[in-house]
Amino acid sequence: MIARAGRRISAAGVVFVLAACAGAQRPIATIPADGYLSAGALAGLAAAIPAPPAAGSPQDQADKAASARYVALEDGDRWLLATSHAEVRPPLGLQHFDCALGVRLGSAQAAGRTPALDRMMGRLFHDAASVAEQVKARQARPRPVADDPARRACQTLDAAARRSGSYPSGTAAVATAYGEAFAALEPDRAEAVRRIGRQIGVSRLVCAMHYPSDVAAGEAIGRQVAAQAVAGPAFQADMAAARVELAAARATGLTNPGCAAERAALAAVLP
Repeated sequence: MIARAGRRISAAGVVFVLAACAGAQRPIATIPADGYLSAGALAGLAAAIPAPPAAGSPQDQADKAASARYVALEDGDRWLLATSHAEVRPPLGLQHFDCALGVRLGSAQAAGRTPALDRMMGRLFHDAASVAEQVKARQARPRPVADDPARRACQTLDAAARRSGSYPSGTAAVATAYGEAFAALEPDRAEAVRRIGRQIGVSRLVCAMHYPSDVAAGEAIGRQVAAQAVAGPAFQADMAAARVELAAARATGLTNPGCAAERAALAAVLP
């Protein structure tokens, strides 16, 4: 599930959560009906993703033990950052990469200055989410919050969302594809943007929405989708326009005021 962030915010987390979600009153962009990859390519990628760990297997038990340890982060700064990471739909989801890129995408998006970037990431969202959903359709792995009804999620869930499939993580797939796309856009910041893509996946563990194997499968999808998309002429054309928009956004000198708080949250020791 790719969902909107919800729940509560403590004083320690106000700065970076609000900074990450600035402009939340603006409508989410409409996801394009088509991505960069053909239906056949998407189906092929989905078919290549292996099944999740069998219930009760050693890997399944290791996943559940790892998930249980993340309870220690509830209500801390890393938990609060994870609430903002729950929103990955463009354009708002792209703001998670502000600090890694050294820009303030929220201001540029609000002014309508990044249409090519938003369109490019929307098409990647379409492809990565499509592959993840095709895999989910043939699997039935419960989420941590379903396996343990007492677990808290860091976003608002209805009963259907709590029962929805855990494998693979669509959010991790999308975030990884974003990271790879930003790395192609700005190779000198490749390590930083890929790190944020990975950390958004970690946030799904913090949120008790996925197990480690789910996130790993989602990351594999994101990398494969991005590799095929980036190699195509349509992406290359969009990338040229998006690169100009990023340069213009950086030229304004505006940066995300939540970057220091984000750094502190990402420095948290994971269980």
